[in-house]
Amino acid sequence: MKKNEIVTLEITGMTSEGSGVGKHEGMAILVPQTAVGDTVEALIIKVAKNYTVGKVSKVLVPSPDRCETDCPVFASCGGCEFRHVSYEAELKYKEQRVRDALERIGGIDPSLVMPIIGARNPLRYRNKAQIPLGKSREGNTVMGFYANHSHRIVPMEDCLLQPEVFSEIQSVFLHWSRSSGNPVYDEETGKGCLRHLYLRWGEDTGEIMVCAVAAYEPKNLSPLVESLREIPGVVSVLLNINPKKTNVILGEKTRTLYGRSEISDRLLGLTLSVKPLSFYQVNHRQTETLYLKALEYAAPNGNEILLDLYCGTGTIGLSFARRVKELYGAEIIEDAVKDAAANAERNGIENAQFLCMDAAKAAEYFLRKGIRPDIITVDPPRKGCSPELIETAARMTPEKIVYVSCDPATLARDLKLFALAGYPLSELTPVDLFPRTANVESVALLKHRQR
Repeated sequence: MKKNEIVTLEITGMTSEGSGVGKHEGMAILVPQTAVGDTVEALIIKVAKNYTVGKVSKVLVPSPDRCETDCPVFASCGGCEFRHVSYEAELKYKEQRVRDALERIGGIDPSLVMPIIGARNPLRYRNKAQIPLGKSREGNTVMGFYANHSHRIVPMEDCLLQPEVFSEIQSVFLHWSRSSGNPVYDEETGKGCLRHLYLRWGEDTGEIMVCAVAAYEPKNLSPLVESLREIPGVVSVLLNINPKKTNVILGEKTRTLYGRSEISDRLLGLTLSVKPLSFYQVNHRQTETLYLKALEYAAPNGNEILLDLYCGTGTIGLSFARRVKELYGAEIIEDAVKDAAANAERNGIENAQFLCMDAAKAAEYFLRKGIRPDIITVDPPRKGCSPELIETAARMTPEKIVYVSCDPATLARDLKLFALAGYPLSELTPVDLFPRTANVESVALLKHRQR
């Protein structure tokens, strides 16, 4: 098979990244923006040793899953993978991805996977946006999202994943950036000023944070601030300075131009503070669904000790706090630990303690202190749990371990290790926190084999 060859292909499966997969002469071909059941003509754009990547040149027979896309820039923007299929089909793909990972990687019975919980509304759910600025070929300032696997900006006026007010704010910011005399930052040269527009929204409170990210202090900020103040919900306007030549969006220095330095939101009855760097799930309603499923699996009766590892700003543990006797949380990021303690105080929760420490070392620390949790919750990053943490958690002999995961592959790997340590999977439920993208979350219940 050669680059630029055109082949006819039936799509029979999906990759974890959301590309369709078909086979031609025994070779797997990955084709983005296809659906299971499609027959397509695919232009070969990359040939590797074990796989090939194609691009749809023509849909010969459309899949029953296929639908008309509702986004004018879907074909070029890298933000979504599933705008060309129905939401029902997307949920089917995601549930199957979890089942396949558990069976293939973990050797786990896929019947333990419950039906995926989809979103009531797969649109306008994101409470956070990071929108870069750049220059078009004609030299005009543009804002949008990066094309897939590149840093080329696809101009975008309205993203269907974001609340409409974000588009209004973006329009104000773009108008100001074009008239302010501040040059747009150039990633290749490291020269220029304006880098990103960074937005956060408290869905329950309606509060909005607007943060301009610049390489150095911009001029003519007053017209921007005055315009933003007129938008309902904007209670915080910040300036973040990031002079480094890096892909990291926020720099170390932030100052308040208007209002407060943070916003608040409510999650499962908790009032939470959200700062620019705070970890806060981007889909408010589905996060509540995820945490309620975790709470259902944990089923505390009010007398348990709960250990919350990878606790972040404490949202999972604090949502359980009034249903357990004691809560201990551990997180390696110092600012997150401070936020967790502040969130506990803000909500009058007095039975919680938070420790700044790596999760595996924290588990060992609590074990040495003689703390024997009845329930352990883990919500690790994409790379999953370390073998050391799994071993130590099992040595604590909790009755239940509730595992919240953002990656089915590392989850399956870890579930296999937990089972070997005496904690087999009892049940798992996928939850769609990121509609129209390839990402899927899961919450799993592990029970001690001897109990």
